[in-house]
Amino acid sequence: MDDPYAVLGVPRTASEDEIRRAYRKLAKKHHPDLNHGDARAEERFKAVSGAYDLLSDAEKRRRFDAGEIDANGTERAYARRPGGGWAGSGAGGTRYQRTDNYDAFTDAGDLDDILRGMFGQGGARAAGGRAGAKGRDISYTLRAEFRLAVEGGETTVTLADGRSLKVTLPVGLTDGQTIRLRGQGEKGGRGVPGDALIEVRIIPDPVLERDGADIRMTLPVSLQEAVLGGRVEVPTLVGPVMLTIPAGSNSGAVLRLKGKGVRNPTGSSRGDQYVRLAVTLPDPADPELARFVEEWGARHPYDPRKGKVR
Repeated sequence: MDDPYAVLGVPRTASEDEIRRAYRKLAKKHHPDLNHGDARAEERFKAVSGAYDLLSDAEKRRRFDAGEIDANGTERAYARRPGGGWAGSGAGGTRYQRTDNYDAFTDAGDLDDILRGMFGQGGARAAGGRAGAKGRDISYTLRAEFRLAVEGGETTVTLADGRSLKVTLPVGLTDGQTIRLRGQGEKGGRGVPGDALIEVRIIPDPVLERDGADIRMTLPVSLQEAVLGGRVEVPTLVGPVMLTIPAGSNSGAVLRLKGKGVRNPTGSSRGDQYVRLAVTLPDPADPELARFVEEWGARHPYDPRKGKVR
C-alpha cells in the first residue's frame, strides 16, 4: 500500500477528526455498493480502508510515523518498545498488539527457578506463591468491519505465540467491547494460563450508520427520480434491496425499510433502516437543464420558504 496519508489526502499533522472525514468521503465515493462492476473503484476502496485502518489506530500511526512498521502494518524489523513491551504480527489473520509489559519472563516457571536458586526449594512460595498462580491476561486489539461487528460471525486472531484462533463475534457488538478467550493468555506457574482479552474496534462503514437497533444512511437521488419517482438499489446489512422513491420527493425526506436494521441478540427480530434522500444535481452543471428550469420557473413561480422561514 502507498503512504496512507497520501491515500487519504491528508497531511501528517491531520487530526483524528480530519482523518475520519477524509476516509468517509473517499470510502463513500468508491464503495463497491455504489460502483457495481468497477474494479478500479473496488481497489481504491480497499486502499482507502487500509489507510484508515492504520491511521485511525493511535499506536499503529505512532509506529508508522516512527518507521517501525510499513504502510501495511508489517514490522520493518523486530523492535522492543520502551519499558520492555514488544509487538509483532503473525503470518495471517488479524495483526495483534500486546499491551502489557510482562516481558521479563515468558513463563512463571522461569521465575520459580530463579527464586528457588535464591531461597531454596520453598523460594517461590516464600516470595508469594507465584508458582501456582494463574498466568497473566494479555490484551489484543481486533479491527472489525462494521457489518461483521453488527451482524456477528467468525474472524481470525493471531496470538503472540503465532497461533491463529477463530473467534466468533456475537451479534450487535459495539465499538470498544471486549471479548474474553479463556485460557489463551500467559502460562501460569503450573501451566494454568491466563485469558486473552480482545478489544473490538469497529471500522466505520462509509454508507451505513448504527443508531441503537436501527440503521441510518443518506441516499443520493437524481432530479428525475425525485420528481417522477422510481426504484433504486439500496445497501443494507443483509445485502442490496430495491427501494421505491415516491414521486415528488424532497431532499431530507426519510423512508423506512422495515426489519433491515440490527438483529437483537436472540436473532428473533431486527430494527429498521431509515433512508434519508438527498436530491443531487448533475456535476458538472447541465446548461440544458438550467434553461429548462428557468423557463419552467417563469411559468410556475412558487416560494418553498413561505410560512416556513421567517
